[in-house]
Amino acid sequence: MTYNTRLKDKFTDSLFEAILLLENEEECYRFFEDICTVSEIKSMAQRLEVAKMLETDATYLDIAEATGASTATISRVKKCLHYGADGYRLILDRLKERE
Repeated sequence: MTYNTRLKDKFTDSLFEAILLLENEEECYRFFEDICTVSEIKSMAQRLEVAKMLETDATYLDIAEATGASTATISRVKKCLHYGADGYRLILDRLKERE
């Protein structure tokens, strides 16, 4: 599956090109702190952690307790893992490779 073509436009292309220029964690912190709210960053981080936990077959209750995510968020992440653009899968596989 490919990415959502409704998402693609010149502004989004430019954003992703900028993100790809970041060279390390510090640069990511600096850029994302300026471009996103703390809440937006925390939400993205939470969703990634939910995806990691879903991969280990953790229960919704365990995930909710560990991450503070709502069952709606957990369900949405699970749906993306199974029927999404494989973005979570790509990152989860690469994270596993680094371990």
